[in-house]
Amino acid sequence: MRFAGNVIWFVFGGAVLALIWLLGAAVFAISIIGLPLTRAAIEMAKMSAFPFGKDVVHVRELDRKGVTATTATTGTIGFIFNVLWACTFGIVLFFSYIIAGIINCITIIGIPFGIQSFKLAGISFWPVGRRVVSIELAKAVREENARMQLQTMRPSA
Repeated sequence: MRFAGNVIWFVFGGAVLALIWLLGAAVFAISIIGLPLTRAAIEMAKMSAFPFGKDVVHVRELDRKGVTATTATTGTIGFIFNVLWACTFGIVLFFSYIIAGIINCITIIGIPFGIQSFKLAGISFWPVGRRVVSIELAKAVREENARMQLQTMRPSA
């Protein structure tokens, strides 16, 4: 299903979406200030081209770094860029993907494509600090993080 879904998605718009995001990444890369958005646009291009079999996780879920001076600074900068992004392009893209998802979900055959549109809506609204990974890796990371949280919550004997 992943392969067929990705091929259909790519042919009927995914390639164009990915190219638009890569063009945006190139524009953001020209300015030094836009570098965090460049990384986010590249992640979005990966997801826009082939969304089936992929999921989005936060970078802190992957690296499991705690709060340090560096992570706090990068988190604050990422938050500022996400707010700027959400107030400009993010809100338009978010609603575009939501509308596309609703339209896709009207037919039974379009439901998987609608689900992918909703997934893309989430990352398009708040992309900085997110990484596109396989569904299996996302599941493994979340399970490992849940195990670690559970261990810290259990009282020691």
